[in-house]
Amino acid sequence: MDPNVQLLIIGALIIIALAVFFSFFPFMLWISALASGVRISIITLVAMRLRRVVPSRIVNPMIKATKAGLGLNINQLESHFLAGGNVDRVVNALIAAQRANIPLPFERAAAIDLAGRDVLQAVQMSVNPRVIETPIVSAVAKDGIEVKVKARVTVRANIDRLVGGAGEETIIARVGGGHR
Repeated sequence: MDPNVQLLIIGALIIIALAVFFSFFPFMLWISALASGVRISIITLVAMRLRRVVPSRIVNPMIKATKAGLGLNINQLESHFLAGGNVDRVVNALIAAQRANIPLPFERAAAIDLAGRDVLQAVQMSVNPRVIETPIVSAVAKDGIEVKVKARVTVRANIDRLVGGAGEETIIARVGGGHR
């Protein structure tokens, strides 16, 4: 075999081996985590891949949390991800709550997220109340006079009572159904 062909085949195999290595070992993500002050081993990142967790969905929010001064760890974020939660939204909500001096532990934020509520929007609504305008409700009095009412309800989220509390649709339904 021609030495040039052998060299070309060896070079192609090295490129393929490096491509497989860097696709399985998220080396650049590890470097960016270390540069940001997040201490995580490359073995942990490989183990995430084996557990079918996309490492960037955990490491990038962890970098954000570390830079914000939150005391979170990789295991908390990964377990929330595996439970079906949105890790990035929870970290953003924790940062917003910290900036607004609202005591919100990670476990509470994760529970709100797993309950299907938007935890970031809840934190924002606890800082800036939202005005909900109901559709026009009409009713007829006993003497035949029709009354049309449009209500505005100011809603402020209470983080402690958020899971199981009334959402916007419930408030509109209660105001619309109160014309007995």
